[in-house]
Amino acid sequence: ICSSFKLSYYNEYKSYLRMPSVEGSDTLPDFVTPNVCLNPVGWGPTNIPEKFKDIPYQPFNKSDSLGQITDWVGNLLTERRYNRHNNQPYGSGQHYSYYHEEDENSFQLVDTSRPQRSLYQRSRARFQNRRNLRPTQRVQDPKTGRMTVIPKYNNVRRNNWNNRGHDNKNQVKLKSSVEVRKDWELQVEIEFSQISKLHLQYPEDKVVNMVECGSLEYYDKRYDRVTTKAERPLQMSNRLFHYVSTTDDPVIRELAKEGHVFATDSILATIMTCPRSYYSWDIIIQRVGSRLFFDKRDDSDFDLLTVNETANELPLNDTSGNSLSKLSLEATYINQNFSQQVLKKDQKYNFKRPNPFVSEDDDHDASSVAYRYRKIPLLGPGEPLTLICRAEVDAVTQNAYGDEQFMNLKALNEWDLKGGASEWRQKLDTQRGDILTTEMKNNKCKLAKWTVSSILAGADILKFGYVTRSMPRSAGESIGHSILGTQQFIPKQFAGQISLDMSNAWGILRVIVDKCMQLSDGKYVLYKEPGKGILRIYKVPPNTFEDDADDSSEDEK
Repeated sequence: ICSSFKLSYYNEYKSYLRMPSVEGSDTLPDFVTPNVCLNPVGWGPTNIPEKFKDIPYQPFNKSDSLGQITDWVGNLLTERRYNRHNNQPYGSGQHYSYYHEEDENSFQLVDTSRPQRSLYQRSRARFQNRRNLRPTQRVQDPKTGRMTVIPKYNNVRRNNWNNRGHDNKNQVKLKSSVEVRKDWELQVEIEFSQISKLHLQYPEDKVVNMVECGSLEYYDKRYDRVTTKAERPLQMSNRLFHYVSTTDDPVIRELAKEGHVFATDSILATIMTCPRSYYSWDIIIQRVGSRLFFDKRDDSDFDLLTVNETANELPLNDTSGNSLSKLSLEATYINQNFSQQVLKKDQKYNFKRPNPFVSEDDDHDASSVAYRYRKIPLLGPGEPLTLICRAEVDAVTQNAYGDEQFMNLKALNEWDLKGGASEWRQKLDTQRGDILTTEMKNNKCKLAKWTVSSILAGADILKFGYVTRSMPRSAGESIGHSILGTQQFIPKQFAGQISLDMSNAWGILRVIVDKCMQLSDGKYVLYKEPGKGILRIYKVPPNTFEDDADDSSEDEK
C-alpha cells in the first residue's frame, strides 16, 4: 500500500513540474528566465504594457482617508454636513473627478409635468391655511374705528420659541463699581480659569484668637418653631451697625507688627469666592513695606447684599421697585433686622474688651456683634505669611450639653411675588429643600460669602431665616415683611452642600497675596469687571478716592 501511494504522489509531482513522463529519464524541469527591464533612473517598469495605457493613476499616503467613489443615493449634502467622509476620495488629487463633456440636450426627463394632487388633498390644504389665519382677538383701531384682526400664529409666539432656554444676562446693563481712570496703570490681570484649580490647606489647628471684643445676645429658640401658618412680622431695629474698614480699625493698628496681611472677613470672603461673582466690585490694596492692607472705599456699595446675582434672569437695572439697587437695599435691611429680632434682649455674653467702634455720642444702642481678631498662617510654596483677620459673630446659643456656641444669622428674602402670591408660603413647610436649592442656584455667590465669613470667624452654627414680602392691606401702607421659618447648618458641612471648595478658596487668596507682594510700595485697586471672569490690579495715585470721600463728608454736613 505504501509503495502504491508513493508512486501516485511521485507521478503527480512530475506532472506539476512538467517533467517528461518517460520513466528512468534524468531530465530536469524546464525553467524560463523572465524578462527583467532595468530602470537606470529609478525603480519600476520602464515600458507600460498596452493594456495598462491611458488609465489614470493617483498616488495617496497612508494618512489619507478613503472616501466614497460615487454617490448613488444622493446623500452628498448629508455627508458633507456631518463630515463623515472625505470630500476627495483617494488622496487630495483630481484624477478621479468627473467632468461632463457631452451635450446636455441628450438627457431628457421621463416626466416633466407637475404632479397633480387629488381633490381631497387640495381641500385639506386650504382648510389648514384657513385655520392658521383664524383670529383670536379683535382690536379696534383708534384712528379709523374699525376692528383689526390679529392672526393666531404671529411672530411673537415664534420669537418666544426661538429664544427658549436663553437668559437676560446679556440684555441687563450692569454698572461698574468704580470708574477706571486714565492715570491708572494696569499691573496684573488674572482670569478665573487660571485660579479655579488651585489648592491650599487651611491650618485650623494653628489659628490663634488674638483679641475678642464686643458683646453678644442669646438666640431665641422660639423662632425655630415659626412656620408659614404661624409667621412672625419682621420688626424694624434702631440699633447701629458699624462697617469699619481695615485701616480705620484701632485694634488692627495695635496688631500691625503681628502679621503681614490685614483684612476683614467680608473682604477676604469676596476675594476667596471671586469665581462665583458676576457683579462688579473693587478693593483697595495698600503695600507698606512687607505688609499688605486690604481695604474698601468709604462711598462704595461693598457692604450691600446682592440679589439673584447668579440667576439666569437678573433683576433689571431700572427705576422700578425691583431694580438692582432697591433690591440690594431691601436685602440688607432685612438681614440687619432679622439678625436683631431673633435675639433675647435680657441675656448677654460679654467679652473682655468692649466694642471698639462704640462711642458715647451715639444716639442708639449698638447691635449684637462680636469681633474676633484671628491670626491665621498662610502656607504655600513661597515665604510663609501671617494673616490678621477681623471676623464677626452675631449671636451665641447653648447646645444640649450647656456649652456655648457662636452663631451667624443671615436672612434669605423672597421678592418676586408672582401674581401677588408668595411661593414660599405655599411650599416652605413641605418643600423646604427645593426652595433652598433654588436659592443656592440664584444666590451662589452670596451664600458662599456667608459660609466663608462663618468659617473665618470660627462660628459653630450658620442659621438662615426665610423672609418674604407681605402685601399692604391699604393703599397708604408700605410693603412689610414676614418671617416664615428658620434653618441652621454647620458652616463646614454647608460648604460641601453648595460645592464650595475651601482649599481652592485659600489657594486663590494665596495667589492674589503673592501677586501683591511682588508689587512696589504704593496704592492699588483690585477690580472685578462686571459680567466677566477677570481680576485686574491697577496702580493708582496715592490721593485717589480721598477727594471723593472729602466731598461726600461735606455733603453730609
